[in-house]
Amino acid sequence: MRRLRDVDPNLLANLKKYLDDELYAYAEEKLEQFYQLCMTDIDRRAVHTDREGQPRLIKYDRFGNDISEVWVNEGYEQTAKQTYETGIVGYVHKPIPELGRKGNYIYSYAQGYLLSQVETGFYCPVTLTMATAYLLEHFADEELKKKYLPHVISTGEVELYEGATFLTERQGGSDVGANAVRAVPCGDHYKLYGEKYFASNAGRCGVATVLARIDGSEPGTKGLSLFLVPWRNENGTLNGIQIRRLKDKLGVRAVPSAEVVFDGAKAYVIGDPKKGFYYMMEALNLSRVCNAVGSIGIMKRALEEAKQYAANRTAFGRKLTDYPMVRETLANLTARQEVQTSACFQMISVFDHVMTAPDEATEDEKAWNRLLIALLKMRTAEEAIAFAHEAIEMHGGNGYIEDFVTPRLLRDAQVLTVWEGTANILGLEVLRLMRKYRVHEQFIAKMTKALSTLSADVERLATPVKQGLHELAEALKQLDGQPEEVQTCHAKKIANRLCDIYLSVVALKRAQENERNRLIAQLFLQHIWNRHLLDEQMLSVRYFETVIHEQKQLSPS
Repeated sequence: MRRLRDVDPNLLANLKKYLDDELYAYAEEKLEQFYQLCMTDIDRRAVHTDREGQPRLIKYDRFGNDISEVWVNEGYEQTAKQTYETGIVGYVHKPIPELGRKGNYIYSYAQGYLLSQVETGFYCPVTLTMATAYLLEHFADEELKKKYLPHVISTGEVELYEGATFLTERQGGSDVGANAVRAVPCGDHYKLYGEKYFASNAGRCGVATVLARIDGSEPGTKGLSLFLVPWRNENGTLNGIQIRRLKDKLGVRAVPSAEVVFDGAKAYVIGDPKKGFYYMMEALNLSRVCNAVGSIGIMKRALEEAKQYAANRTAFGRKLTDYPMVRETLANLTARQEVQTSACFQMISVFDHVMTAPDEATEDEKAWNRLLIALLKMRTAEEAIAFAHEAIEMHGGNGYIEDFVTPRLLRDAQVLTVWEGTANILGLEVLRLMRKYRVHEQFIAKMTKALSTLSADVERLATPVKQGLHELAEALKQLDGQPEEVQTCHAKKIANRLCDIYLSVVALKRAQENERNRLIAQLFLQHIWNRHLLDEQMLSVRYFETVIHEQKQLSPS
Protein backbone atom coordinates (compact mmCIF):
# COMPACT_ATOMS: atom_id res chain seq x y z
CA MET A 1 0.00 0.00 0.00
CA ARG A 2 1.21 3.51 -0.85
CA ARG A 3 2.53 5.73 1.90
CA LEU A 4 0.91 8.99 2.95
CA ARG A 5 3.92 11.05 1.87
CA ASP A 6 3.50 9.69 -1.67
CA VAL A 7 -0.28 10.03 -1.84
CA ASP A 8 -0.61 13.44 -0.19
CA PRO A 9 2.63 15.43 -0.01
CA ASN A 10 0.49 18.57 0.05
CA LEU A 11 -0.89 17.66 3.48
CA LEU A 12 2.57 17.17 4.94
CA ALA A 13 3.86 20.36 3.32
CA ASN A 14 1.08 22.30 5.03
CA LEU A 15 1.72 20.68 8.39
CA LYS A 16 5.40 21.52 8.13
CA LYS A 17 4.46 25.20 7.79
CA TYR A 18 2.42 25.30 10.99
CA LEU A 19 3.93 22.72 13.35
CA ASP A 20 7.27 23.06 15.12
CA ASP A 21 9.92 20.46 14.29
CA GLU A 22 9.26 18.23 17.29
CA LEU A 23 5.49 18.06 16.80
CA TYR A 24 5.83 17.69 13.04
CA ALA A 25 8.15 14.69 13.39
CA TYR A 26 5.68 13.06 15.78
CA ALA A 27 2.70 13.92 13.57
CA GLU A 28 4.33 12.58 10.41
CA GLU A 29 4.98 9.20 12.04
CA LYS A 30 1.56 8.88 13.69
CA LEU A 31 -0.37 10.14 10.67
CA GLU A 32 1.32 7.51 8.52
CA GLN A 33 0.16 4.80 10.93
CA PHE A 34 -3.35 6.24 11.09
CA TYR A 35 -3.51 6.59 7.30
CA GLN A 36 -2.69 2.91 6.86
CA LEU A 37 -5.38 1.99 9.40
CA CYS A 38 -7.94 4.28 7.75
CA MET A 39 -7.38 2.96 4.25
CA THR A 40 -7.64 -0.68 5.33
CA ASP A 41 -9.60 -1.72 8.41
CA ILE A 42 -11.61 1.47 8.99
CA ASP A 43 -12.52 1.70 5.31
CA ARG A 44 -13.78 -1.89 5.26
CA ARG A 45 -15.80 -1.35 8.43
CA ALA A 46 -17.32 1.82 6.98
CA VAL A 47 -18.71 -0.16 4.05
CA HIS A 48 -20.36 -2.63 6.43
CA THR A 49 -21.78 0.12 8.65
CA ASP A 50 -23.23 1.98 5.68
CA ARG A 51 -24.74 -1.08 4.00
CA GLU A 52 -25.67 -3.64 6.65
CA GLY A 53 -24.57 -2.38 10.06
CA GLN A 54 -26.33 0.93 10.57
CA PRO A 55 -27.13 2.04 14.13
CA ARG A 56 -30.42 0.72 15.45
CA LEU A 57 -32.65 1.91 18.26
CA ILE A 58 -33.50 -0.66 20.92
CA LYS A 59 -36.46 1.14 22.40
CA TYR A 60 -37.65 -1.38 25.01
CA ASP A 61 -36.19 -4.23 26.99
CA ARG A 62 -37.89 -7.61 27.30
CA PHE A 63 -40.02 -6.37 30.20
CA GLY A 64 -41.35 -3.42 28.23
CA ASN A 65 -39.20 -0.77 29.93
CA ASP A 66 -38.04 2.15 27.81
CA ILE A 67 -34.25 1.76 27.64
CA SER A 68 -33.62 3.90 24.49
CA GLU A 69 -30.34 2.17 23.66
CA VAL A 70 -28.55 2.62 20.36
CA TRP A 71 -26.88 -0.47 18.95
CA VAL A 72 -23.83 -0.13 16.72
CA ASN A 73 -21.91 -2.96 15.08
CA GLU A 74 -18.65 -4.34 16.46
CA GLY A 75 -16.59 -2.84 13.64
CA TYR A 76 -17.89 0.62 14.44
CA GLU A 77 -17.03 0.08 18.10
CA GLN A 78 -13.49 -0.88 17.12
CA THR A 79 -13.13 2.14 14.85
CA ALA A 80 -14.27 4.41 17.68
CA LYS A 81 -11.83 2.86 20.15
CA GLN A 82 -8.85 3.06 17.80
CA THR A 83 -9.62 6.59 16.68
CA TYR A 84 -10.08 8.13 20.12
CA GLU A 85 -6.94 6.39 21.35
CA THR A 86 -4.91 8.27 18.72
CA GLY A 87 -5.61 11.42 20.74
CA ILE A 88 -7.68 13.05 17.99
CA VAL A 89 -9.65 14.73 20.81
CA GLY A 90 -7.53 14.15 23.89
CA TYR A 91 -4.18 15.57 22.83
CA VAL A 92 -5.63 19.01 22.21
CA HIS A 93 -6.25 19.17 25.96
CA LYS A 94 -3.58 17.01 27.60
CA PRO A 95 0.06 16.09 27.00
CA ILE A 96 1.13 13.55 24.39
CA PRO A 97 2.97 10.94 26.50
CA GLU A 98 5.89 10.56 24.09
CA LEU A 99 6.46 14.33 23.97
CA GLY A 100 5.37 15.52 27.41
CA ARG A 101 3.41 18.37 25.81
CA LYS A 102 0.01 19.00 24.29
CA GLY A 103 -0.76 18.62 20.64
CA ASN A 104 -2.96 21.20 18.94
CA TYR A 105 -5.91 21.61 16.60
CA ILE A 106 -3.65 21.52 13.54
CA TYR A 107 -2.59 17.95 14.29
CA SER A 108 -6.11 16.94 15.34
CA TYR A 109 -7.63 18.25 12.12
CA ALA A 110 -4.98 16.44 10.09
CA GLN A 111 -6.20 13.23 11.72
CA GLY A 112 -9.79 14.23 10.95
CA TYR A 113 -8.87 14.86 7.32
CA LEU A 114 -7.63 11.28 7.00
CA LEU A 115 -10.59 9.81 8.88
CA SER A 116 -13.14 11.67 6.79
CA GLN A 117 -11.75 10.12 3.62
CA VAL A 118 -13.07 6.74 4.76
CA GLU A 119 -15.75 7.36 7.41
CA THR A 120 -17.26 10.83 7.34
CA GLY A 121 -20.16 9.60 9.45
CA PHE A 122 -17.95 8.74 12.40
CA TYR A 123 -16.08 12.04 12.12
CA CYS A 124 -19.35 13.64 13.31
CA PRO A 125 -19.19 12.02 16.81
CA VAL A 126 -15.51 12.93 16.97
CA THR A 127 -16.45 16.52 16.16
CA LEU A 128 -19.12 16.57 18.85
CA THR A 129 -16.70 15.13 21.39
CA MET A 130 -14.15 17.82 20.44
CA ALA A 131 -16.79 20.51 20.96
CA THR A 132 -17.84 19.07 24.32
CA ALA A 133 -14.23 18.94 25.50
CA TYR A 134 -13.71 22.56 24.48
CA LEU A 135 -16.83 23.75 26.30
CA LEU A 136 -15.86 21.90 29.47
CA GLU A 137 -12.26 23.06 29.53
CA HIS A 138 -12.93 26.72 28.79
CA PHE A 139 -16.26 27.47 30.46
CA ALA A 140 -17.24 24.84 33.06
CA ASP A 141 -16.51 25.29 36.76
CA GLU A 142 -13.67 23.29 38.29
CA GLU A 143 -15.92 20.68 39.89
CA LEU A 144 -17.73 19.89 36.64
CA LYS A 145 -14.49 19.93 34.68
CA LYS A 146 -12.72 17.62 37.12
CA LYS A 147 -15.55 15.08 37.07
CA TYR A 148 -16.23 14.87 33.33
CA LEU A 149 -13.37 16.28 31.23
CA PRO A 150 -10.94 13.34 31.82
CA HIS A 151 -13.58 10.99 30.42
CA VAL A 152 -14.35 13.15 27.39
CA ILE A 153 -10.64 13.40 26.46
CA SER A 154 -9.83 9.80 27.35
CA THR A 155 -7.29 7.96 25.21
CA GLY A 156 -7.89 4.67 26.98
CA GLU A 157 -6.75 5.31 30.55
CA VAL A 158 -10.31 5.90 31.86
CA GLU A 159 -13.77 5.15 30.48
CA LEU A 160 -14.51 7.26 27.42
CA TYR A 161 -17.56 9.53 27.40
CA GLU A 162 -18.26 10.61 23.85
CA GLY A 163 -19.84 14.03 23.59
CA ALA A 164 -22.77 15.65 21.82
CA THR A 165 -24.14 19.15 21.24
CA PHE A 166 -27.93 19.37 21.13
CA LEU A 167 -29.25 22.63 19.64
CA THR A 168 -31.94 21.94 17.08
CA GLU A 169 -35.60 21.97 18.00
CA ARG A 170 -38.57 21.29 15.78
CA GLN A 171 -39.97 24.81 15.81
CA GLY A 172 -36.59 26.53 15.52
CA GLY A 173 -34.03 24.86 13.28
CA SER A 174 -31.46 27.52 12.48
CA ASP A 175 -33.59 30.00 14.44
CA VAL A 176 -32.05 28.96 17.75
CA GLY A 177 -33.71 31.88 19.53
CA ALA A 178 -37.02 30.04 19.16
CA ASN A 179 -35.76 27.14 21.31
CA ALA A 180 -38.13 26.19 24.11
CA VAL A 181 -36.58 23.30 26.09
CA ARG A 182 -37.10 24.24 29.76
CA ALA A 183 -34.56 24.15 32.59
CA VAL A 184 -36.13 24.02 36.05
CA PRO A 185 -33.89 24.85 39.05
CA CYS A 186 -33.50 21.96 41.52
CA GLY A 187 -30.96 22.94 44.18
CA ASP A 188 -27.42 22.38 42.87
CA HIS A 189 -28.65 21.25 39.45
CA TYR A 190 -31.50 21.69 36.98
CA LYS A 191 -34.02 19.40 35.35
CA LEU A 192 -34.67 19.65 31.62
CA TYR A 193 -38.03 19.20 29.90
CA GLY A 194 -38.67 19.24 26.17
CA GLU A 195 -37.44 17.86 22.86
CA LYS A 196 -34.38 18.17 20.66
CA TYR A 197 -35.34 17.30 17.12
CA PHE A 198 -31.99 16.51 15.46
CA ALA A 199 -29.59 15.19 18.07
CA SER A 200 -26.54 13.47 16.61
CA ASN A 201 -24.60 10.85 18.54
CA ALA A 202 -27.67 10.28 20.69
CA GLY A 203 -27.45 7.10 22.73
CA ARG A 204 -23.70 6.86 22.12
CA CYS A 205 -22.63 9.93 24.05
CA GLY A 206 -21.73 9.78 27.71
CA VAL A 207 -22.54 13.46 28.12
CA ALA A 208 -24.33 16.04 26.01
CA THR A 209 -24.14 19.82 26.01
CA VAL A 210 -27.65 21.19 25.65
CA LEU A 211 -29.12 24.66 25.17
CA ALA A 212 -32.18 25.23 27.35
CA ARG A 213 -34.15 28.14 28.77
CA ILE A 214 -34.26 28.59 32.54
CA ASP A 215 -37.79 29.41 33.65
CA GLY A 216 -38.22 33.18 33.73
CA SER A 217 -35.38 33.95 31.33
CA GLU A 218 -35.84 36.50 28.57
CA PRO A 219 -36.90 35.39 25.06
CA GLY A 220 -34.53 34.86 22.14
CA THR A 221 -30.93 33.66 22.23
CA LYS A 222 -30.09 35.89 25.22
CA GLY A 223 -32.29 33.76 27.43
CA LEU A 224 -30.58 30.46 26.60
CA SER A 225 -28.19 28.73 29.01
CA LEU A 226 -25.81 25.86 28.34
CA PHE A 227 -26.05 22.63 30.33
CA LEU A 228 -24.04 19.45 30.65
CA VAL A 229 -26.37 16.45 30.69
CA PRO A 230 -25.04 12.97 31.57
CA TRP A 231 -26.80 10.38 29.43
CA ARG A 232 -27.10 7.99 32.36
CA ASN A 233 -27.31 8.22 36.11
CA GLU A 234 -24.51 6.77 38.21
CA ASN A 235 -26.50 3.56 38.71
CA GLY A 236 -26.66 3.06 34.94
CA THR A 237 -30.31 4.04 34.41
CA LEU A 238 -31.31 6.64 31.84
CA ASN A 239 -31.13 10.20 33.12
CA GLY A 240 -34.71 11.23 32.30
CA ILE A 241 -33.98 10.85 28.59
CA GLN A 242 -35.87 9.00 25.87
CA ILE A 243 -35.12 8.53 22.20
CA ARG A 244 -38.30 8.79 20.16
CA ARG A 245 -36.75 7.52 16.94
CA LEU A 246 -33.56 7.55 14.85
CA LYS A 247 -33.53 9.63 11.70
CA ASP A 248 -33.44 7.72 8.41
CA LYS A 249 -30.76 9.77 6.67
CA LEU A 250 -29.54 9.96 3.07
CA GLY A 251 -25.91 9.56 4.14
CA VAL A 252 -23.49 9.63 7.10
CA ARG A 253 -25.36 6.59 8.34
CA ALA A 254 -22.66 5.72 10.84
CA VAL A 255 -23.77 8.46 13.22
CA PRO A 256 -27.08 7.93 15.03
CA SER A 257 -29.17 11.09 14.76
CA ALA A 258 -32.32 11.08 16.85
CA GLU A 259 -35.31 12.86 18.27
CA VAL A 260 -34.52 13.12 21.98
CA VAL A 261 -37.04 13.87 24.72
CA PHE A 262 -36.00 15.22 28.13
CA ASP A 263 -38.38 14.43 30.96
CA GLY A 264 -36.67 15.69 34.09
CA ALA A 265 -33.12 15.03 32.92
CA LYS A 266 -30.58 16.09 35.54
CA ALA A 267 -28.38 18.86 34.12
CA TYR A 268 -25.57 21.13 35.28
CA VAL A 269 -25.19 24.67 34.05
CA ILE A 270 -21.93 25.45 32.24
CA GLY A 271 -20.42 28.83 33.04
CA ASP A 272 -22.51 32.00 33.15
CA PRO A 273 -26.21 31.13 32.60
CA LYS A 274 -26.57 34.30 30.51
CA LYS A 275 -23.85 33.27 28.05
CA GLY A 276 -25.14 29.89 26.92
CA PHE A 277 -25.68 30.92 23.31
CA TYR A 278 -22.24 32.54 23.13
CA TYR A 279 -20.61 29.37 24.44
CA MET A 280 -22.43 27.19 21.97
CA MET A 281 -21.52 29.48 19.07
CA GLU A 282 -17.87 29.04 19.99
CA ALA A 283 -18.40 25.28 19.79
CA LEU A 284 -20.29 25.76 16.53
CA ASN A 285 -17.26 27.43 14.98
CA LEU A 286 -15.18 24.43 16.01
CA SER A 287 -17.71 22.15 14.33
CA ARG A 288 -17.69 24.31 11.20
CA VAL A 289 -13.95 23.81 10.92
CA CYS A 290 -14.53 20.06 11.27
CA ASN A 291 -17.11 20.35 8.50
CA ALA A 292 -14.58 21.99 6.20
CA VAL A 293 -11.98 19.38 7.07
CA GLY A 294 -14.48 16.61 6.37
CA SER A 295 -15.22 18.26 3.03
CA ILE A 296 -11.61 18.42 1.85
CA GLY A 297 -11.25 14.81 3.02
CA ILE A 298 -14.13 13.72 0.78
CA MET A 299 -12.66 15.81 -2.02
CA LYS A 300 -9.35 13.97 -1.66
CA ARG A 301 -10.94 10.51 -1.61
CA ALA A 302 -13.13 11.32 -4.63
CA LEU A 303 -10.12 12.63 -6.51
CA GLU A 304 -8.00 9.56 -5.73
CA GLU A 305 -10.82 7.21 -6.77
CA ALA A 306 -11.26 9.11 -10.04
CA LYS A 307 -7.50 9.14 -10.74
CA GLN A 308 -7.05 5.44 -10.08
CA TYR A 309 -10.07 4.43 -12.13
CA ALA A 310 -9.10 6.63 -15.08
CA ALA A 311 -5.53 5.33 -15.04
CA ASN A 312 -6.70 1.71 -15.30
CA ARG A 313 -9.86 1.91 -17.39
CA THR A 314 -9.59 1.34 -21.14
CA ALA A 315 -12.23 2.74 -23.50
CA PHE A 316 -12.14 2.76 -27.27
CA GLY A 317 -8.67 1.28 -27.18
CA ARG A 318 -7.08 3.95 -24.98
CA LYS A 319 -6.67 4.62 -21.26
CA LEU A 320 -9.08 7.24 -19.98
CA THR A 321 -6.11 9.36 -18.95
CA ASP A 322 -5.06 9.57 -22.60
CA TYR A 323 -8.12 11.69 -23.40
CA PRO A 324 -7.73 15.49 -23.11
CA MET A 325 -11.11 16.05 -21.42
CA VAL A 326 -10.28 13.50 -18.72
CA ARG A 327 -6.88 15.08 -18.20
CA GLU A 328 -8.45 18.50 -17.87
CA THR A 329 -10.96 17.24 -15.30
CA LEU A 330 -8.39 15.46 -13.12
CA ALA A 331 -5.87 18.31 -13.26
CA ASN A 332 -8.57 20.84 -12.41
CA LEU A 333 -9.76 18.77 -9.44
CA THR A 334 -6.20 18.35 -8.20
CA ALA A 335 -5.58 22.09 -8.24
CA ARG A 336 -8.84 22.85 -6.44
CA GLN A 337 -8.26 20.19 -3.77
CA GLU A 338 -4.69 21.26 -3.03
CA VAL A 339 -5.46 24.97 -2.83
CA GLN A 340 -8.50 24.49 -0.62
CA THR A 341 -6.59 22.11 1.64
CA SER A 342 -3.85 24.72 2.02
CA ALA A 343 -6.47 27.39 2.73
CA CYS A 344 -8.10 25.21 5.38
CA PHE A 345 -4.88 24.56 7.26
CA GLN A 346 -3.99 28.25 7.08
CA MET A 347 -7.42 28.92 8.62
CA ILE A 348 -6.81 26.20 11.25
CA SER A 349 -3.56 27.86 12.29
CA VAL A 350 -5.53 31.06 13.01
CA PHE A 351 -8.27 29.05 14.72
CA ASP A 352 -5.76 27.25 16.93
CA HIS A 353 -4.35 30.55 18.16
CA VAL A 354 -7.76 32.09 18.84
CA MET A 355 -9.22 29.02 20.56
CA THR A 356 -6.27 28.03 22.72
CA ALA A 357 -5.20 31.55 23.70
CA PRO A 358 -8.43 33.61 23.58
CA ASP A 359 -7.12 36.21 26.01
CA GLU A 360 -4.17 36.90 23.72
CA ALA A 361 -6.22 37.13 20.51
CA THR A 362 -7.33 40.60 19.43
CA GLU A 363 -10.88 41.43 18.35
CA ASP A 364 -9.63 41.73 14.76
CA GLU A 365 -8.09 38.25 14.96
CA LYS A 366 -11.30 36.78 16.33
CA ALA A 367 -13.36 38.43 13.59
CA TRP A 368 -10.88 37.24 10.95
CA ASN A 369 -11.10 33.71 12.34
CA ARG A 370 -14.90 33.72 12.12
CA LEU A 371 -14.80 35.11 8.59
CA LEU A 372 -12.43 32.44 7.29
CA ILE A 373 -14.45 29.70 8.95
CA ALA A 374 -17.69 30.90 7.34
CA LEU A 375 -16.15 31.29 3.89
CA LEU A 376 -14.32 27.97 3.79
CA LYS A 377 -17.07 25.95 5.42
CA MET A 378 -19.45 27.22 2.75
CA ARG A 379 -17.15 26.64 -0.23
CA THR A 380 -15.62 23.29 0.72
CA ALA A 381 -19.03 21.76 1.45
CA GLU A 382 -20.21 22.65 -2.04
CA GLU A 383 -16.96 21.39 -3.53
CA ALA A 384 -17.24 18.04 -1.75
CA ILE A 385 -20.51 17.41 -3.61
CA ALA A 386 -18.97 18.53 -6.90
CA PHE A 387 -15.96 16.24 -6.44
CA ALA A 388 -18.13 13.24 -5.56
CA HIS A 389 -20.23 13.92 -8.64
CA GLU A 390 -17.13 14.11 -10.86
CA ALA A 391 -15.81 10.84 -9.42
CA ILE A 392 -19.10 9.12 -10.25
CA GLU A 393 -19.04 10.48 -13.78
CA MET A 394 -15.44 9.36 -14.24
CA HIS A 395 -16.49 5.83 -13.32
CA GLY A 396 -19.51 5.91 -15.60
CA GLY A 397 -22.15 3.33 -14.71
CA ASN A 398 -19.86 1.75 -12.11
CA GLY A 399 -19.82 5.03 -10.23
CA TYR A 400 -23.52 4.64 -9.49
CA ILE A 401 -23.14 1.13 -8.10
CA GLU A 402 -22.81 0.60 -4.35
CA ASP A 403 -19.97 -1.88 -4.89
CA PHE A 404 -17.85 1.24 -5.36
CA VAL A 405 -17.28 3.94 -2.74
CA THR A 406 -18.46 6.77 -4.99
CA PRO A 407 -22.20 6.63 -4.16
CA ARG A 408 -21.42 6.81 -0.45
CA LEU A 409 -19.10 9.76 -0.99
CA LEU A 410 -21.91 11.67 -2.69
CA ARG A 411 -24.48 10.73 -0.04
CA ASP A 412 -22.11 11.68 2.77
CA ALA A 413 -21.03 14.91 1.08
CA GLN A 414 -24.57 16.18 0.70
CA VAL A 415 -25.06 16.74 4.42
CA LEU A 416 -22.01 18.99 4.67
CA THR A 417 -23.89 21.88 3.07
CA VAL A 418 -26.57 21.53 5.76
CA TRP A 419 -24.66 20.73 8.96
CA GLU A 420 -23.55 23.73 11.02
CA GLY A 421 -25.20 26.29 8.77
CA THR A 422 -26.34 26.43 5.14
CA ALA A 423 -24.82 28.83 2.61
CA ASN A 424 -27.61 31.31 3.36
CA ILE A 425 -26.89 31.20 7.10
CA LEU A 426 -23.16 31.60 6.46
CA GLY A 427 -23.80 34.52 4.14
CA LEU A 428 -25.71 36.21 6.94
CA GLU A 429 -22.81 35.46 9.31
CA VAL A 430 -20.45 37.27 6.93
CA LEU A 431 -22.86 40.21 6.79
CA ARG A 432 -22.95 40.40 10.61
CA LEU A 433 -19.16 40.38 10.75
CA MET A 434 -19.04 43.22 8.23
CA ARG A 435 -21.51 45.29 10.22
CA LYS A 436 -20.11 44.66 13.68
CA TYR A 437 -16.36 44.43 13.03
CA ARG A 438 -15.96 46.02 9.57
CA VAL A 439 -14.19 42.78 8.71
CA HIS A 440 -14.42 43.52 4.98
CA GLU A 441 -12.05 46.45 5.48
CA GLN A 442 -9.57 44.12 7.17
CA PHE A 443 -10.06 41.64 4.33
CA ILE A 444 -9.37 44.18 1.60
CA ALA A 445 -6.28 45.46 3.43
CA LYS A 446 -4.86 41.97 3.96
CA MET A 447 -5.51 40.85 0.38
CA THR A 448 -4.10 44.08 -1.07
CA LYS A 449 -0.94 43.66 0.99
CA ALA A 450 -0.56 40.00 0.02
CA LEU A 451 -0.93 40.81 -3.68
CA SER A 452 1.61 43.64 -3.42
CA THR A 453 4.29 41.35 -1.98
CA LEU A 454 4.19 38.63 -4.65
CA SER A 455 7.36 37.90 -6.58
CA ALA A 456 7.51 39.43 -10.05
CA ASP A 457 6.95 36.17 -11.97
CA VAL A 458 3.90 35.25 -9.85
CA GLU A 459 2.53 38.81 -9.72
CA ARG A 460 1.85 38.56 -13.46
CA LEU A 461 -0.75 35.87 -12.74
CA ALA A 462 -2.62 38.07 -10.28
CA THR A 463 -4.36 40.45 -12.71
CA PRO A 464 -7.85 38.87 -12.51
CA VAL A 465 -7.59 38.66 -8.72
CA LYS A 466 -6.74 42.36 -8.46
CA GLN A 467 -9.66 43.18 -10.72
CA GLY A 468 -11.95 40.99 -8.62
CA LEU A 469 -10.77 42.72 -5.43
CA HIS A 470 -11.46 46.14 -6.99
CA GLU A 471 -14.95 45.07 -8.05
CA LEU A 472 -15.60 43.75 -4.54
CA ALA A 473 -14.54 47.03 -2.94
CA GLU A 474 -16.83 48.99 -5.26
CA ALA A 475 -19.77 46.67 -4.61
CA LEU A 476 -19.30 46.98 -0.84
CA LYS A 477 -19.35 50.76 -1.12
CA GLN A 478 -22.65 50.59 -2.97
CA LEU A 479 -24.17 48.19 -0.44
CA ASP A 480 -23.08 50.20 2.59
CA GLY A 481 -26.13 51.96 4.00
CA GLN A 482 -28.59 50.14 1.75
CA PRO A 483 -31.82 48.75 3.26
CA GLU A 484 -31.74 45.41 5.08
CA GLU A 485 -33.50 43.65 2.22
CA VAL A 486 -30.86 44.75 -0.28
CA GLN A 487 -27.93 43.77 1.93
CA THR A 488 -29.27 40.33 2.84
CA CYS A 489 -30.14 39.61 -0.80
CA HIS A 490 -26.48 40.09 -1.73
CA ALA A 491 -24.87 38.54 1.36
CA LYS A 492 -24.18 35.12 -0.16
CA LYS A 493 -22.85 36.62 -3.39
CA ILE A 494 -20.48 38.84 -1.45
CA ALA A 495 -19.34 35.88 0.67
CA ASN A 496 -18.60 33.86 -2.45
CA ARG A 497 -16.55 36.67 -3.96
CA LEU A 498 -14.61 37.05 -0.71
CA CYS A 499 -13.88 33.32 -0.84
CA ASP A 500 -12.82 33.44 -4.51
CA ILE A 501 -10.30 36.16 -3.70
CA TYR A 502 -9.02 34.52 -0.52
CA LEU A 503 -8.46 31.15 -2.21
CA SER A 504 -6.81 32.86 -5.17
CA VAL A 505 -4.36 34.64 -2.91
CA VAL A 506 -3.58 31.34 -1.17
CA ALA A 507 -2.89 29.82 -4.61
CA LEU A 508 -0.65 32.73 -5.59
CA LYS A 509 1.38 32.58 -2.38
CA ARG A 510 1.83 28.82 -2.90
CA ALA A 511 2.99 29.58 -6.45
CA GLN A 512 6.10 31.24 -5.05
CA GLU A 513 7.26 27.96 -3.47
CA ASN A 514 8.05 25.89 -6.56
CA GLU A 515 7.28 25.41 -10.23
CA ARG A 516 4.58 22.80 -9.72
CA ASN A 517 2.68 25.01 -7.28
CA ARG A 518 2.86 27.80 -9.82
CA LEU A 519 1.20 25.52 -12.33
CA ILE A 520 -1.40 24.53 -9.73
CA ALA A 521 -2.10 28.24 -9.15
CA GLN A 522 -2.57 28.87 -12.87
CA LEU A 523 -5.09 26.05 -13.10
CA PHE A 524 -6.93 27.24 -10.01
CA LEU A 525 -7.10 30.85 -11.15
CA GLN A 526 -8.33 29.72 -14.54
CA HIS A 527 -11.12 27.76 -12.85
CA ILE A 528 -12.20 30.75 -10.72
CA TRP A 529 -11.75 33.70 -13.03
CA ASN A 530 -11.57 32.61 -16.68
CA ARG A 531 -14.79 31.99 -18.53
CA HIS A 532 -13.46 31.94 -22.09
CA LEU A 533 -14.88 29.31 -24.38
CA LEU A 534 -11.47 28.41 -25.76
CA ASP A 535 -8.48 27.46 -23.60
CA GLU A 536 -5.54 28.30 -25.81
CA GLN A 537 -2.88 27.24 -23.28
CA MET A 538 -4.43 23.86 -22.35
CA LEU A 539 -2.12 23.67 -19.33
CA SER A 540 -4.07 20.82 -17.76
CA VAL A 541 -3.46 18.67 -20.82
CA ARG A 542 0.14 19.70 -21.54
CA TYR A 543 1.34 19.33 -17.94
CA PHE A 544 -0.98 16.55 -16.81
CA GLU A 545 1.82 14.23 -15.69
CA THR A 546 3.42 16.96 -13.59
CA VAL A 547 0.13 17.87 -11.91
CA ILE A 548 -1.07 14.33 -11.25
CA HIS A 549 2.03 12.24 -10.74
CA GLU A 550 4.62 14.61 -9.31
CA GLN A 551 5.01 13.35 -5.74
CA LYS A 552 7.97 15.39 -4.53
CA GLN A 553 7.85 19.14 -4.31
CA LEU A 554 10.25 20.74 -6.77
CA SER A 555 12.99 22.96 -5.45
CA PRO A 556 12.07 26.64 -5.06
CA SER A 557 12.03 28.43 -8.40
